[in-house]
Amino acid sequence: MRSLQDDAFVWGVGSSAFQVEGSTATEGRSPSIWDTFCLVPGAIDDSSDGTVACDSYNRWREDLDLVKALGLGAYRFSVAWPRVLPDGRGPVNTAGLDYYDRLVDGLLERGIQPYVTLYHWDLPQTLQDEGGWASRDTAYAFADYAQAVAARLGDRVRSYATLNEPWCSAFLGHGTGEHAPGRRDPAEVQAAVHHLLLGHGLALQRLRAEAPLADAGIVLNFTPAYPSDPADARDVEAARRHDVANHELFLGPLFAGSYPAEVVGRSGSAASYVQNGDLAVISGRCDYLGVNYYTRTLVKHDEGVPWPHARSSSPVGAPRTDMGWEVYPDGLEDLLVRLSRQTGLPLFVTENGAGLDEPETLAPAMRLDDERRVTYLSGHLQALERAAARGADVRGYFAWSLLDNFEWARGYTKRFGLVHVDFETQRRTPKRSATWFAEHAADTRKSPHLP
Repeated sequence: MRSLQDDAFVWGVGSSAFQVEGSTATEGRSPSIWDTFCLVPGAIDDSSDGTVACDSYNRWREDLDLVKALGLGAYRFSVAWPRVLPDGRGPVNTAGLDYYDRLVDGLLERGIQPYVTLYHWDLPQTLQDEGGWASRDTAYAFADYAQAVAARLGDRVRSYATLNEPWCSAFLGHGTGEHAPGRRDPAEVQAAVHHLLLGHGLALQRLRAEAPLADAGIVLNFTPAYPSDPADARDVEAARRHDVANHELFLGPLFAGSYPAEVVGRSGSAASYVQNGDLAVISGRCDYLGVNYYTRTLVKHDEGVPWPHARSSSPVGAPRTDMGWEVYPDGLEDLLVRLSRQTGLPLFVTENGAGLDEPETLAPAMRLDDERRVTYLSGHLQALERAAARGADVRGYFAWSLLDNFEWARGYTKRFGLVHVDFETQRRTPKRSATWFAEHAADTRKSPHLP
């Protein structure tokens, strides 16, 4: 059942536990760092939380039926660590694992392959109280958690991802404070980077042992840097530094077995937390790389700011989503070609989509005509096709997201879903983008360069 041995390109949609499940105090689940963060005044734009979200913990059958109705072959979801190990480590909460057992069985019964992410940011609060990802011990606790999940779900799962976007966990969670746990400490950022990577490597070993037939990898997010002025050598160099500080910081240990030299040479960098044997563990073989892409950044050299001495911006007048992110499909093409050459791994676009301001409610039988989302998806799928034509080994594409959901610090103010959710009634209504995406995925003639 290994997807990397199949010929067919994988078309799917994604979600994550905290964003859709709700039932945050049900059947033994303990608080996560996001439950705690949502209680901080001003942390969430609309002062909301994930207590109910999309109620997918109870409505999972309806949600899986939506995936089936779209004719998609894969569903990417995450497992909530505090639902499986309420104390972060120690005894397994059987009721929590039972939920994911039902979810996997429900997907397989519908002919949909499960793609599981083990960590999509919902660290048990008990572990945060002990230091969280700034503590090396959390990496070992994560490995135990990965083993517990894989021991139950095993090879019924098509693919496991250890971490989703560790850059966000480290930089937004410990640097800017805009994500849980809301820390603002540069030293913690670098400690978290290394311990997240170590946790990935340790978990990868457990996955190999418990589910040897399943694919295993990691999902990284990329916001490629382009020089503000391509003719200015200083801006070109600033874009390179930006890439080292944000992307090679992860790619180097994972796929070259070392941190970039510029990182190693900086006091207090992630490399300073390396202990004997760490890099060999971190660089253990991945079957694939998951690529999350939404936008790019323009970079201008500025000696007045800290490393990497660059200011980020986006072009004036460029099309944007309502998240404020430039719509730049060419960035996905460039990124996929680069990563395919650099890693030699099969690639999956594991997140790509448009966050828009959309109505909270819809009239009965009304379908939302989200033309801007269709345009966004169409442009990026064309970019993916061009990357494949240039030799990028791209095996799948997951639109983000299946449902409108809890959008982290934005709360419920921004919607990414192919399916509209009325959060008062929990009524699901497929948007025009859902129909468009289903038709595109079904018509393989539109993607002649994809397997």
